Amino acid sequence: MAKYLGFYLLVMLRLAMAFAGILNETCYDDTSGPLRADEYQDTCPEAEAIIFSWVQKVVSDDPRMAASLLRLHFHDCFVNGCDASVLLDDVGSFVGEKTAAPNLNSLRGFEVIDEIKSVLESVCPGTVSCADILAITARDSVVLSGGPGWDVQKGRRDSLSASKAAANNNIPGPNSSVATLVAKFQRVGLTLKDMVALSGAHTMGKARCSTFSARLTRSSNSNGPEINVEFMESLQQLCSESGTNVTLAQLDLVTPATFDNQYYVNLLSGEGLLASDQALVSGDDQTRRIVESYVEDTMIFFEDFRKSILKMGSLGPLTGNNGEIRRNCRAVN
Repeated sequence: MAKYLGFYLLVMLRLAMAFAGILNETCYDDTSGPLRADEYQDTCPEAEAIIFSWVQKVVSDDPRMAASLLRLHFHDCFVNGCDASVLLDDVGSFVGEKTAAPNLNSLRGFEVIDEIKSVLESVCPGTVSCADILAITARDSVVLSGGPGWDVQKGRRDSLSASKAAANNNIPGPNSSVATLVAKFQRVGLTLKDMVALSGAHTMGKARCSTFSARLTRSSNSNGPEINVEFMESLQQLCSESGTNVTLAQLDLVTPATFDNQYYVNLLSGEGLLASDQALVSGDDQTRRIVESYVEDTMIFFEDFRKSILKMGSLGPLTGNNGEIRRNCRAVN
């Protein structure tokens, strides 16, 4: 704990000023619903600066962590709302969501959330929820990678339960068709446009070869317009070297650590890594038109992403007397 407090005291003033400057330049405010941007203004005013300082540190050490922290927020919100259920460990007879198919050997960054929570508990005990930490780290990861910022709506409480079954059923898979993607997004209250905008999170990060191996197999028997033969051959070579369960490929080969619109540019040239990515331009005219608009104007993508992630972040929050503020994000109190 001493090292956490020492780190916090050294960087707090500098990062608080830097953090305020970044967000003032790129903020987007949406105060709808029971959540509020100023939830911790009186109870833990240092909270967002503390979180930002830790995200800045880990992303500087490992740029891929930005995509991982953003993904944690997505996978949390798609299962019974944004309640930090994804962080709960399996303990005794309690089964969490970490071993669900979309999460096992895929999600990472749990130790970063642990570190942030430990500092916050030392500064403002029992105040900042794990669910809010996930939402704030997602925003900070985007900002630190060159993307837009927004005022995170806060006041979520943490769940007392988790659902492995819902994680298996609700989280879209890497081989999903547009129809399946739309259905799963609509199931939680998000639209087709939200789906295309939020898919832009794949402008950062990596995926195991096993998640797109079926796409490689199909490409050998297809000459459709969405097939980029050179790109497919490069992936086949990459994945054959050390196996599909080990090797990682960049979701965006051009700017892998930058939050930009290159993901959509890649789709139009047949270089979408996952089948669910490439389907946005080959499986539906409406989604293709949205992709084209994001290629033409990055700011349209940024604006839509801000709106959609705020909307996603407000899905089914536990507030009031529901849930709790966990002391340890991995276990109920």
